[in-house]
Amino acid sequence: MFGFSDLLSLIISAFIILPIVIFLRETGYLIVSEIFGVKNPRLTIGSGPRLFKFWIIDVRKHYHLFSWFSYDALKRESKLAYICIYAGPILMNLSVALVLNALLANGLLEEYRTFWDRFVFYAFYYVLFDIIPMRTINGMPNNGMIIYEMLRYGKRTDYNHEPFIYKTTDIEEEYQETQEEIRQKYKDEK
Repeated sequence: MFGFSDLLSLIISAFIILPIVIFLRETGYLIVSEIFGVKNPRLTIGSGPRLFKFWIIDVRKHYHLFSWFSYDALKRESKLAYICIYAGPILMNLSVALVLNALLANGLLEEYRTFWDRFVFYAFYYVLFDIIPMRTINGMPNNGMIIYEMLRYGKRTDYNHEPFIYKTTDIEEEYQETQEEIRQKYKDEK
């Protein structure tokens, strides 16, 4: 039976654990892309209107599951660079999950064991759905599919005209245009 403690666990998972796991996942892109000389990086968490922007972190108003990493260019572009960048989120969540799991196995996080068990579960969940090559509902390849295609064919083979990772400058321009349209629409309705 679903009780109050289950509801509390769901809320903690949805609004604390998942945002942290997603942030760590997106940070995986950033760390690896820094090795290849990323220019103008940005971690965008959520969607919709901007709540705030601090350094390279852009936090949006609506739920965090729609989050992404963007940059304008790489100094050292290569097939290896793209494979490594797309492996970054997988490796980040995998390493965090393995470290936490080892700590749990050795009894070092017993006081909040349920929280950390769930954290490890969601980190492995994202690893699983990132590493198995597949296409998402909109036909875009996941990280595993991009890595697979780069290793097997030496290129991304989905014939998608979208860039590997969106350019930060393009995203910012689109965001500003959308916000201006919203402001204009609001003015017209008054």
